[in-house]
Amino acid sequence: MPKSFIFPVLVCALVAAALCFVPARAQQPSQSAPPQQSEDNQKPGETLKVNVNVVQLFFNVKDKHGALIPNLTKDDFQIAEDSKPQTIKYFTAESNLPLTLGMMIDASGSQRNVIDMEKEVGGAFLKQILTDKDEAYVMSFDISVDLLQDFTRDTHRLQAALNKAKVNVDVTSGGIPGMGGGPVPTRNAPGTLLYDAVYLSAHDMLSQETGRKAMILLTDGQDEGSRLKIQEAIEAAQKADAIIYVLLCADRGFYGGFGGYSGEGEMRKLTEQTGGRVINVGNKFDKLREAFDQIANELRSQYNIGYTPTNLKQDGTYRKIEIKNKQNYKIQARAGYYASRGNRDQ
Repeated sequence: MPKSFIFPVLVCALVAAALCFVPARAQQPSQSAPPQQSEDNQKPGETLKVNVNVVQLFFNVKDKHGALIPNLTKDDFQIAEDSKPQTIKYFTAESNLPLTLGMMIDASGSQRNVIDMEKEVGGAFLKQILTDKDEAYVMSFDISVDLLQDFTRDTHRLQAALNKAKVNVDVTSGGIPGMGGGPVPTRNAPGTLLYDAVYLSAHDMLSQETGRKAMILLTDGQDEGSRLKIQEAIEAAQKADAIIYVLLCADRGFYGGFGGYSGEGEMRKLTEQTGGRVINVGNKFDKLREAFDQIANELRSQYNIGYTPTNLKQDGTYRKIEIKNKQNYKIQARAGYYASRGNRDQ
């Protein structure tokens, strides 16, 4: 049986709630952060954490046509925090650091005609992208948020988990898939807990992981019934240093044609703030497969940059990061980070 995430009844306790499900790896001590780098171009440890001495992030560089640009050096870039120039401590082109990947599949009624396509192509992508040092998990979300497969590198288990995702086509019976009462006490019938799912994936699954971290959402982008707002989901993803990709998979028939849904704008906020992007695939098998190929190439072609911030306050505030390139290439990176209190601001 899948494990369900449960929110507390009180709204004021949502963001600071105790975890309803704690994955096995998150209970173990996380890999220690690397020591402060004292030499330029020194290779960092396998961590994408913000700690007292260093800020690290992964990013892609593209030309005006969207093609990835390889072979750039530290001298091609400048970095600023809150508009103040920072000194780059190291810079590397990384393509094979360990990857932790969350595959998140929308199982609401609007996905009924595309979910089988998502399962097939998503499973093939995991077999393609995961190496023996990577791990992934699978979550589904509709009127509940369910962990279908915990961290594993076994692609057969991951495919089996994707196959477990079932579209909830009857929300009038009062039944909640995965549990008796449902995670969201509400006076109105909940629909798609997309923002809640992103928050839980970031906070409960990825926040204690090290290395490169990403989520891929297969959804039409419509949220209905989440107790959390999109900004809270974005904040959780930024604190977890997780890149979010959204593959907009729309069952056009459900909306009575090519219009009728309006989730794309919010999904662009979610992805642009975390260093990912939205790819609109509609209900086309080939477009979905091509989108996964693009994500695979981007995850294999990331640069890693690190700097010691001039603002040494560990006050939990948000800091905006801007990376510029001499050739004016497009930089695809998360927009900022939260300065941790102590070792880490959870």
